[in-house]
Amino acid sequence: MVLVLRYLRGACGRVRGGLPGGFAAACRPAPGRPWPLCQGGRRASTRSFDVVIIGGGIVGLASARALILRHPALSIGVLEKEKDLAVHQTGHNSGVIHSGIYYKPESLKAKLCVQGAALIYEYCNQKGISYKQCGKLIVAVEQEEIPRLQALYERGLQNGVQGLRLIQQEDIKKKEPYCRGEEVQCQYVVTCAGLYSDRISELSGCNPDPQIVPFRGDYLLLKPEKCYLVKGNIYPVPDSRFPFLGVHFTPRMDGSIWLGPNAVLAFKREGYKPFDFSARDVMDEIIKSGLIKLVFQNFSYGVNEMYKACFLSATVKHLQKFIPEITTSDILRGPAGVRAQALDRDGNLVEDFVFDGGVGDIGNRILHVRNAPSPAATSSLAISGMIADEVQQRFKL
Repeated sequence: MVLVLRYLRGACGRVRGGLPGGFAAACRPAPGRPWPLCQGGRRASTRSFDVVIIGGGIVGLASARALILRHPALSIGVLEKEKDLAVHQTGHNSGVIHSGIYYKPESLKAKLCVQGAALIYEYCNQKGISYKQCGKLIVAVEQEEIPRLQALYERGLQNGVQGLRLIQQEDIKKKEPYCRGEEVQCQYVVTCAGLYSDRISELSGCNPDPQIVPFRGDYLLLKPEKCYLVKGNIYPVPDSRFPFLGVHFTPRMDGSIWLGPNAVLAFKREGYKPFDFSARDVMDEIIKSGLIKLVFQNFSYGVNEMYKACFLSATVKHLQKFIPEITTSDILRGPAGVRAQALDRDGNLVEDFVFDGGVGDIGNRILHVRNAPSPAATSSLAISGMIADEVQQRFKL
């Protein structure tokens, strides 16, 4: 997502590029044209906005909302290339509002996730949006995972996450009758659907110029007759080497149970299917990022993820560590999402949110959201507040 402040008409023209024509005064513009979000009695047009937000996902929309609430006299446009809003990362996530337990203390993700979760609960209550408070277990299924689980618990306490406690094996059955584990960290979170129908870059701790690399996450579906096996969210102890949470059990608002996602390198920026391929996107990934280094440093992990993506029996074997009753005949292939993940030139996956500004006559009017994967949806209202603060300070609104 990119936010552009326009002081001169010409600047807005450059942001718009060659977009043809204007738009009618309707609620849905043509694909690739601005969604007008105007206040202050001034009619919007494609030729004149005070602020243009590029990207109509949850972070872009939340930022537009925050700016409208703070500066009602500004005219604000949202540029989205698709015919609908929120159709990519926002529209392909698990629907879980995260609590903030996983993220490095004092990081932007930790701060904004905890703040954002509270803001989303408040927003849902104000707007009458349904959500289900179903609880969450982070389960250690091997003895060697227990120290990592303890460290995760302590990290959650540092981050100010509420409702955390460690429980022993005998208490697991009280929460999840069909789940097994050595030791469990119990935390209560909220699963929510339909909110809309992570100082700046020097705090991120990443190398300059991170590039976005797409990772596809495939979900499986538990057949309806087997959904009784899962009551709440069941998560593994994550691998601390990666910013992915591992394959988990997620109850949805419609009563379905999603299993996943995995994390497989995608060969197209919007590659939701296994064989989606773009030579241009692949070349960008190879040339402009540390992808080759990432592959060599984590070759066995990547091969294992690809193997599980191809063979359901391999994923089921992993799921049976948590719920032994699940069999291959109990699951179906489900939807997939693409995680836009920043990667630095040394092959490191950037863990934190990254925000920075441009340079030059036009660039100094631009604020970039450069890395905002999970938990960006949970954090969106907190991110939007931070962006609104930065816009106000940077652009002297």
